[in-house]
Amino acid sequence: MDLFGNLSLGFGVAFSFDNLLFCFVGVTLGTFIGVLPGVGPLVTIALLLPLTFSLPPEGAMIMLAGIYYGAAYGGSTTAILVNLPGESSSVVTCIDGYQMARQGRAGSALAIAAVGSFIAGCIGTILIALFGPPITRLALQFGAPEYFSLMLMALILTASLVRGSVLQGIGMALLGVMFGLIGMDVNSGALRYTFNITGLADGVEFAVVAMGFFAFAEIISNLEHDRQREVFVNKVSSLMPTREDMRRSIGAILRGTGIGAFFGILPGAGQTISSFAAYMFEKKVSRRPEAFGQGAVEGVAAPEAANNAAAQTAFIPTLTLGIPGSATMALMLGALMIQGIAPGPQIMTDHPRLFWGLIASMWIGNALLVVLNLPLIGLWTRMLKIPYRWLYPGILVLSCIGIFSINNSTTDVLLAALFGVLGYVFMKLSCEPAPFVLGFILGPMLEENFRRAMLLSRGDPGTFISNPISAGFLLVSAVVIVAMITPSIRRKKDLAIDESA
Repeated sequence: MDLFGNLSLGFGVAFSFDNLLFCFVGVTLGTFIGVLPGVGPLVTIALLLPLTFSLPPEGAMIMLAGIYYGAAYGGSTTAILVNLPGESSSVVTCIDGYQMARQGRAGSALAIAAVGSFIAGCIGTILIALFGPPITRLALQFGAPEYFSLMLMALILTASLVRGSVLQGIGMALLGVMFGLIGMDVNSGALRYTFNITGLADGVEFAVVAMGFFAFAEIISNLEHDRQREVFVNKVSSLMPTREDMRRSIGAILRGTGIGAFFGILPGAGQTISSFAAYMFEKKVSRRPEAFGQGAVEGVAAPEAANNAAAQTAFIPTLTLGIPGSATMALMLGALMIQGIAPGPQIMTDHPRLFWGLIASMWIGNALLVVLNLPLIGLWTRMLKIPYRWLYPGILVLSCIGIFSINNSTTDVLLAALFGVLGYVFMKLSCEPAPFVLGFILGPMLEENFRRAMLLSRGDPGTFISNPISAGFLLVSAVVIVAMITPSIRRKKDLAIDESA
């Protein structure tokens, strides 16, 4: 089936009444929770993951995708109106978006953010449709050694590109792998790391880790810093940007889209670094760099476009290779596995309705973002005045109900609390969560492919370097480690991450 035939199938799935409803609910809920400062896509998806357990796979992924880019867009609203980003990738939007709001141009800033996100999202979706099938065909040639080396490279890239030392990142990844291996060994039947706790015999549920490590830890952190937020704009008027704003924005949107699409595919880079890179690039090519930081509309358009493009293209390695490029994509990968679907190159042939329906729903979801959010700006503004201490009890109760409903087990609720404390400790120690989550997701698959490769080669470790593709992945991993321990490169990486965060 050609591209147009596949897209026709996808739109047929996406335009069904149930899936349109799931997309609408996902976008609305994502924006609703994403508007709350400090609650980005990662926490939002972790909180709402239990809502998708009883849904069909297509509806579940369409709803989660809607939550994902709905929360991503909601973060820009708080950045512009309150100078407090709803998520880390919206930090750069604060610089000029908040200044535009103080100058009475909040409507233009919000509209440019919506238009830029819509254009970038559409282009990112086209890239998924174009490059997903060839990457899938390439991945079908992979065997156990290639998959092991690919997953190892993804873990090392993620561990190397986060804040802090390479050893710290690799340590977090290995810790995640260890937690992922809890439970019964599928080959020998032996129990591992269970400490004689019966509830751990089947391993730790991904939803338990997600809600504890992100939602509970984030709640603890936000309570530590809760304060009344000053909203400069109580009533947003003149949502239509001026012709001059559009003229200055269109180039920034296209350049930001290109930068975001590139960084979205890379493991460990993602939306935060892409939005910062787009902002810095736009400032360098601008004819009026002195305007940046004073309310330059390009300073809103470029990072918002990069943010949304990265969110879309991150689905390429996640769906076609089974390799999540970020912690949020790891949650999406976990959601697929909860639905009983193994991500990877077979997903396009075994589940074409899910793959192409998800792609088609992205166009619909990005259109809904524009249609829904601009008229609801007044509601979002009023929500920003709600003290966080009034919100967290409801979030905790809903999270605990969702966790308990997985297996009707109080052990899962206690484990989520444990992971919440662990996540908070890691947060205080400035340990990034992305390597841990990727390690938890990829750990069992990493072990399975390693053991399969060793079994097929009769215990010869040379099998990992005798194949050119596998050797290439291992070479890239080695080069990345060497580069990141080089003092000059390490200093530049830490400086870039500190400025983007």
